[in-house]
Amino acid sequence: MFNSATHSPPKIKSDTERLILKAIYDAGTISRADVARVTKLTRPTVSTVVAKFIDDGIVVEKGQVANGRGKPATLIEVVDDAYRVIGIDISNSEFQGAIFNIRGQILHSEKRSVDYSNPDFIFPILIELIDALMLQLDRSDVPLLGIAIGTPGLLNVKDGSIRVATNLGWSDFPLQEKIKTRYQVPVYVFNDSQAAALAQFVFDNEGGNQDLIVFKAGRGISAGIILDGKVYSGSSFGASEVGHLQIIEDGEPCNCGNYGCLETVASSRAIVRKAQLLAEYNPDLILNTYVSSPEEITTNEVLRAYEAGNLEIAKIIKQAGRYIGIIVANSIGILNIPQIVIAGSLARFGDILLQVIQEEMEQRALRNIVEETELRLSNLGQDIVMQGAASIILHHELGVI
Repeated sequence: MFNSATHSPPKIKSDTERLILKAIYDAGTISRADVARVTKLTRPTVSTVVAKFIDDGIVVEKGQVANGRGKPATLIEVVDDAYRVIGIDISNSEFQGAIFNIRGQILHSEKRSVDYSNPDFIFPILIELIDALMLQLDRSDVPLLGIAIGTPGLLNVKDGSIRVATNLGWSDFPLQEKIKTRYQVPVYVFNDSQAAALAQFVFDNEGGNQDLIVFKAGRGISAGIILDGKVYSGSSFGASEVGHLQIIEDGEPCNCGNYGCLETVASSRAIVRKAQLLAEYNPDLILNTYVSSPEEITTNEVLRAYEAGNLEIAKIIKQAGRYIGIIVANSIGILNIPQIVIAGSLARFGDILLQVIQEEMEQRALRNIVEETELRLSNLGQDIVMQGAASIILHHELGVI
């Protein structure tokens, strides 16, 4: 079992240390004198802190460069592999987790399939996943900064507890406390779409937007909002829960207890359910050539059928995209956000999804606002929540993000 005592990283104790470390981290390679100029700190202060960082193995000297004014300057840089970070995503049909370095690069990943029909089995699967990652860490002596988990549902970020996660069957679940007690390392719990929005902001922010929304559409649907460069969670941390906005009056029952929610008509579960019905009543449908029975159809088979040119499947995807487009249009009408990003498993459908969302935006929001709003797919793929989780740790433990 992972021994947290032998993997404890040196503490970044003060705001001054965080300021200096971020300057080095952002620059890539930089001299002590330039760090002092960037941070507006004195050279002796910078030299003292950098010396500590070098002793702790966080920073390393990387040769010298002539500055034309006398003695060559010694360059320094952050050691990317000085620490490890664990990011977890429990928002999909497979739980996935990864070990990252402090640049957000994945070094090792694990996945575990989940049976959502039995909530009692869900938390043990999460522990199994983390244990596998910890076992991998045990093979090195690199310190672990912490664990961050992106989870669906309404949660209290202050104590990391899940108030309600309908897709997981959890309510009043002390997730952060349970994980921290078991592993004795810093633990952070974030809404999955808010983690995705942070990853988008940090790692895939075309144009450097300070305001953006990531609509994460997969097994559930949620929206992570970045305002003025910060994640907006709402007063009760529920700003992301667009999947449980009613889109159809007297619609199908939703896991949340209401009817006609967006997730009942536009999530991957809704798309798969419609595709299964289509396959059941149409034996000649191409989907039936991929599986032995309609019950085995997943999003992967739906994507294959769409890519093969099946018009009936394309119609199902377009219908889901139009429902999502209604919520997107309402969001830009209220917030006037300049960039909308589509992420999650539905993003794999690509242009057909974007096209119908764009059409709904144009029909339902003011033209001037729509023209000033960029709609695009995330480039981060299925790792987006894990990367966001890793960013949360790097922010809280090192201050470099």
